[in-house]
Amino acid sequence: MYHRILVPIDGSPVSLRGLEEAIRLAELTGAVLRLVHVVDELKYVTGFERLAGGPDLVLLMEEAGEQILQQGRERAEHAGIQTETLLFTSVSGRLCDLVAEQARAWNADLIVMGAHGRRGGGRVPLGSGADEILRLATVPVLLVRSPSDDDEAGSGGTGRIFLTT
Repeated sequence: MYHRILVPIDGSPVSLRGLEEAIRLAELTGAVLRLVHVVDELKYVTGFERLAGGPDLVLLMEEAGEQILQQGRERAEHAGIQTETLLFTSVSGRLCDLVAEQARAWNADLIVMGAHGRRGGGRVPLGSGADEILRLATVPVLLVRSPSDDDEAGSGGTGRIFLTT
């Protein structure tokens, strides 16, 4: 069964839905959760922030990441789940590589994450991260779709898709 569940979160409603599913699984199995958040410096930093004398954008992003992790930890611990958090600041490397490596290094039994569940052209900008993690992971991956994706697909189901590598 699952004893160590890795949960990448970014504070979005989709990632929080993944967290809620991970909490339910941990309640059933007695698993420990490790919540990870990745601050991707290159996604937002242009280099002009420091020249303009503005606030250190990366520092603000790290503080926001810590808040996301703290809120996630509080949710899990409120449910009685032992929870660890880890913040990464990445100037090189992709989110998918960091998540897959963290799963290996921590000996995770499962990765649980929210996913948009888009198909076709809508899949490229928002669904590719989940696809890449799925391809790189050496453990099972549970992708939890957002409620709006269920409505769009007309599935009427729970919105959960279990995919394993």
